Amino acid sequence: MPAYIAKRLLQALFVVIVVTLLVSYAIRLSGDPTAMLVSGGAAVTEQDLQNIRVGLGLDQPFHMQYLNFISGVIKGDFGKSFFGGTPVWSLIAQALPATLLLSFLSLILSFVISIPLGIHAAVKSGSWADQIVRILSLVGLSFPNFWLAIMLVLIFSIKLEWLPSSGFLAYSGLILPCLTLALILSAVNVRIVRSAMLETLSAQFILVSRAKGLKDRVVLYKHALRNCLIPLLTFVGLQFGDLLGGVVIVERVFNWPGMGSLAFDAISSRDYPVLQGTITVLALLIVLTNLVIDIAYGIIDPRIGRK
Repeated sequence: MPAYIAKRLLQALFVVIVVTLLVSYAIRLSGDPTAMLVSGGAAVTEQDLQNIRVGLGLDQPFHMQYLNFISGVIKGDFGKSFFGGTPVWSLIAQALPATLLLSFLSLILSFVISIPLGIHAAVKSGSWADQIVRILSLVGLSFPNFWLAIMLVLIFSIKLEWLPSSGFLAYSGLILPCLTLALILSAVNVRIVRSAMLETLSAQFILVSRAKGLKDRVVLYKHALRNCLIPLLTFVGLQFGDLLGGVVIVERVFNWPGMGSLAFDAISSRDYPVLQGTITVLALLIVLTNLVIDIAYGIIDPRIGRK
């Protein structure tokens, strides 16, 4: 297991380097940030702009700028924002808890929704209940998250005035963004649980369990569900990247003070250090999540850990 974890950590490191390299290069194609820094101010000369570039290190070749960023990250220094000079790590430390809270609550809520529905649809395969679950999941897959977010705001915030439409001033502000992400995730997860449960229910050990006279609830939730968790966990690992991508949009719609809003503002203002730091932390979160899930395989199914 230690050799396996070391190998996965090296793969994770390679992924993070590739992602940060591509993002660092791509944002520099968006234009010169010095133009944003001096916009609205007094008239400046080309020499003034050049002095700003030198001060920010933007006069150096791209590979030197990237190496300086990576060497800073290794030392725990993500640089400073071009706007105000605030340390990037300080900005990330403020935004990261809000994004993690929203992401984990959304994942948990999606499990609460999708696992019972998926099991029920599999047990009642072919019935009207199964058809309704499958249609609802297809409808959920057809809607983009920003459209669903806007619809929830229109209904629950503007029409009914039950919930706040934005911000993090109270726990009620969590409900709509969390529900948006959870419903989108559930549309996929319920199909995975249903498919895995259908396959599991025809397995020999399930037939033996029922022949022993075990109750259906014990067979489904103790024996069958355990096997269904492996494909679900596999997909959640892949899904976590999509979840963080969806968070960027959903946080913007609900004015949620998380990493998505921070990255969006950094892109808009061409704030290279903030965007590089944000993407690096998000990439680390994704690869570490996948590593944890790989280890969890061995815990759920010991046969995988021995291979």
